[in-house]
Amino acid sequence: MSTAPFRIGVDIGGTFTDFVLLDTRDGSLRNGKRLTTPHAPEQAVLVGIGELLDRHGVAPEQVAHVIHGTTLVANALIERRGVPTGLVTTDGFRDVIEIGTELRHDTYDLFMQVPEPLVPRRHRLGVPERMLPDGTARTPLDEAAAREAARTLATAGVQAVAVCFLHGFRNPAHERRMGEILAEEAPGLTVCLSSDVVPEIGEYERASTTICNAYVLPVAQRYLTRLGDGLRSLGLSGPLYLMLSDGGTVGEQTAAQHPIRLVQSGPAGGVRATALLGAASGAQDILCFDMGGTTAKACLIEGGEPLRSLDFEVARVDRFRKGSGLPLKVPVIEMIEIGAGGGSIAQVDRLGLLRVGPESASSDPGPACYGLGGTRPTVTDADLILGYLGAGSFLGGDMTLDVAAAERAVREHLAEPLGLSVVEAAWALHETVNGNMAQAAAIHALEKARRIEGYTMVPIGGAGPVHAAQVCRKLGITQMVAPAGAGVASAFGFLASPISFAFVRGWVAPLAGLDFEALRVLLGGMEREGRAMLAEAGVPAGAARTTVIGALRYAGQGFQVEAAIPAEALANKDLAAVRAAFEAAYLRQYGRTEPALPVECVSWQVIVAGPRPDLALSAAAGAGATAAARSRPAWFLEAGSFLDTPVIDRTTLRPGATVTGPALVEERESTLVLPPGTTARCGDSMNLVVQIAPHGA
Repeated sequence: MSTAPFRIGVDIGGTFTDFVLLDTRDGSLRNGKRLTTPHAPEQAVLVGIGELLDRHGVAPEQVAHVIHGTTLVANALIERRGVPTGLVTTDGFRDVIEIGTELRHDTYDLFMQVPEPLVPRRHRLGVPERMLPDGTARTPLDEAAAREAARTLATAGVQAVAVCFLHGFRNPAHERRMGEILAEEAPGLTVCLSSDVVPEIGEYERASTTICNAYVLPVAQRYLTRLGDGLRSLGLSGPLYLMLSDGGTVGEQTAAQHPIRLVQSGPAGGVRATALLGAASGAQDILCFDMGGTTAKACLIEGGEPLRSLDFEVARVDRFRKGSGLPLKVPVIEMIEIGAGGGSIAQVDRLGLLRVGPESASSDPGPACYGLGGTRPTVTDADLILGYLGAGSFLGGDMTLDVAAAERAVREHLAEPLGLSVVEAAWALHETVNGNMAQAAAIHALEKARRIEGYTMVPIGGAGPVHAAQVCRKLGITQMVAPAGAGVASAFGFLASPISFAFVRGWVAPLAGLDFEALRVLLGGMEREGRAMLAEAGVPAGAARTTVIGALRYAGQGFQVEAAIPAEALANKDLAAVRAAFEAAYLRQYGRTEPALPVECVSWQVIVAGPRPDLALSAAAGAGATAAARSRPAWFLEAGSFLDTPVIDRTTLRPGATVTGPALVEERESTLVLPPGTTARCGDSMNLVVQIAPHGA
């Protein structure tokens, strides 16, 4: 692997694109931030990297590699900007993606909306064939019908085709032959096989995931080609890595073939950063609170590791309701969307109630205060009016915010309709967002049988530190770790992530009488594939490590629990140890076990990972004394009015320094708001450990 000293992390968000330049010689970090270019996301990346290198005098050949996370895939699905896609499935099953599971995400809504299928019915074709659940072919593939389906789709204008045959995950022979026929009859089409994308039980979810992958694959490939060409034009010859939704990173070619694995790549980097930065201050059980320009997300981290899942939903029609989106079976860090971002638009609805989001001003036209054409009030506009953001210090002074424009937007769209003053309306907006986020985070913890009061919050994202203290108070959380560089934490998290890939194979069988030899062959095949993939990315063979995770359940259940299975249990063919690992995970999730019930396997996952990057971060802050050089009025609930509030440059804080609220701690990418009743201490890692007294204490 390269010995060049610098690494670059780049995160494209809905409003801003963030950059982190790491010097591995001394652990020092340089950050950057610029507005996202939504119509050509790579433009902001290329311009920002060029500016970062020029500003710090780094030559392109000194950069070992670039690690990138993006919302491109998620946005393509949400905004329906993929390519026209077709589906070939077992005859009689073409409507599976419309039938779904028949579960209702809102039992009492007679006009409940469901997501429109990505593939219209005219592009969904059935072919006679049939695999049985054990992988035996009952009906051979009708090749004449398969060729006719291929020709039909080729003339229908589709650019990609998903192939999902019944029980194809148990025996992929028919799917693979269908893929060959498509290549022969329509060589210009992109083809995705469900047995390659998600070889697991669950026909509806398997079909949905394969369709989504096919739908975005050409878009992702074109983007990665443009980005790769642009990086090379800058003189960056090192590899481009992509962040996956499960917190691992892969090479450009692997990502281009599995773009659906990038759907949560940006937020996953933020969680990685949160776990690392929180642990540096002694926190192990953490609530990651990531509030950016478009959304806010929460993730629980326990023992330094985030909770994970093999299921995810995207493009929900009802933003906070599970079951209202397109289901995906991909390994992800489990996080939930809990609220709006800084660019989320507020309005008064027909009932006279204040609503915030989900519509976002993004970077174009942006919040009203950006002066780029936006006229509707956003969370950022309210934070500016309340004094939490500095009009002249935003992005280190590179971007001046227009207070008058923010006030005009809030007055016209909120204050006058609600009969409030501009400040009252701004506070109502701010408080509504905080309340919504706290409630959603509390429900998420309750669903996981966790008491959120015992967690330490780590806020990241440009807007996270602004809102964090008030959200903590609503949740009953009394400690917060506020890291430096919170506004670019996701980009930093990319640099802290190992090169890795997770493979999943369906295996539905009783645990009793488990065929350990057949399982050894299955797991060994996944491990070899993973090691080959890591070798292509430059990871030495001896540096790769393997983790085996089983998805198991009690017989008769319709859901499963993931459990890490010790290598010794598999090597020794120890059924009791495998069951014990499952029941320990089940107990953590549900608080009880069922020792009398038989257990069955659903799927097996192998994670092959390279070594974690050794980030010996520098503790040196900028020069200066611990003192507030200035102040500005900021509105606080505790006073019910504006208070003259000290504004502290974060780079002046040294280990051991303390800050008592009310105070505003500014850095280039974000501002930490410390209301009255809070005390922050700067630790050796340069994190601010904040103690938060309850309201009225």
